[in-house]
Amino acid sequence: MSEGRKAKMISGSRPVLGINGFGRIGKLTLWNHIGRKYFSEIVVNLGRKAGTSLKDIALYIEKDSTYGLLHSYLHGYKAQRVIENLNEEKGSMTIDGIPVTVLREARNPLHIAWKDHGAKVVVEATGRFKDPATLPDAKEGSVRGHLEAGAQKVVVSAPFKIKERGIKMPEDAITAVIGINDDKYDKTKHRILSAASCTTTCLAYIIKPLLDYFGPRRILSASMATVHAATGTQEVLDRLPKSGVTDLRKNRSIMNNIILTTTGAAKTLALVIPEMQSIGFIAESVRVPISSGSLIILVVSLSEDPGKPPAISRRLINGIYRDAELKEKRGYIKYTEEQNVSADIVGHYGPATIIEGSETHTRTANMTLDIAKLFKVPAEEFTGKIPGILDIPVTQAVIYGWYDNELGSYTNMLGDLTTKVASTVYE
Repeated sequence: MSEGRKAKMISGSRPVLGINGFGRIGKLTLWNHIGRKYFSEIVVNLGRKAGTSLKDIALYIEKDSTYGLLHSYLHGYKAQRVIENLNEEKGSMTIDGIPVTVLREARNPLHIAWKDHGAKVVVEATGRFKDPATLPDAKEGSVRGHLEAGAQKVVVSAPFKIKERGIKMPEDAITAVIGINDDKYDKTKHRILSAASCTTTCLAYIIKPLLDYFGPRRILSASMATVHAATGTQEVLDRLPKSGVTDLRKNRSIMNNIILTTTGAAKTLALVIPEMQSIGFIAESVRVPISSGSLIILVVSLSEDPGKPPAISRRLINGIYRDAELKEKRGYIKYTEEQNVSADIVGHYGPATIIEGSETHTRTANMTLDIAKLFKVPAEEFTGKIPGILDIPVTQAVIYGWYDNELGSYTNMLGDLTTKVASTVYE
């Protein structure tokens, strides 16, 4: 039994979770917490009418085109349906023994009835309310509205994005990836948390073992590209862009194209791992027409240290990740040489990243440095003891890390962070 579960039972409290937004992450967050059985009740806010009845919403919850049936996810392929006791008037149902209430009125967080339902912890999963600096009574809504509506803690399933330039991150807000920097969460101080993104979470678990082994000084530069599954923000068919849109690719069909786009993973990673601020880092993203299962390709330039063998090699890099898997007792990092494809990762429950060790590569070459030109030192000042040209050995390493960007990796990590936060509220 988990420590959080024990704490809940000892205190006699009944943790209630709120979920705002019912797209991919919102729905799968419900699946995740139904499976955990940590929260005694769950309240889902749709913010609008959906279908013709509560039965239509229940069917949406039960069936998923990527992950199959909810009851099979919970109990295996022989399982029977687990959604029952539908009450249209109250918007309530029971899912695998957990009471679930569906709210269909308020879109503005300020007006959601969290207090009436006892939901002290809310997962904000709409993708709309990401600015922790916006006032709670803002016309367009604000993540802080949840706090005014009765929540004590809000976990945002996306990176923070402060709209107004020059505004600093509020002191009660923090970006946290479970197992990386969640120890920085202060229950007396932080009320709004960002769980970063699926890509940042995976990237953090790829880069952290390298930082722990080499230190930031030996990592000269890094770049990554995520080959990412489609998301709900993309178009099924080509569509005319809205007025003022500059990136025309986002309006092209994801079913038919590989689409170049952007990612904020580099910026967000520096919030989670501050050492990355001293390392030159570039992050890019490519969207591909699959429903889930993504890949990070990380390229790192490392300085060799002749005084500290062994030399950097494929064997050494893979050994670092094997050791990291053994040290990470919660299963957030996995190492494999099974030669996976993306479909093998979909539904793989638990790890933030699965390192594909069979594809790790390293190459070492000398970087030539002309000291005279670099520091503008007159040639006559050099002596036989001070060379004007230095050859510095640098190794480039390429590392591949898989992640299920929806249920298996990100939603699981988000769920672990949410229950940790809840354990500090319902203690």
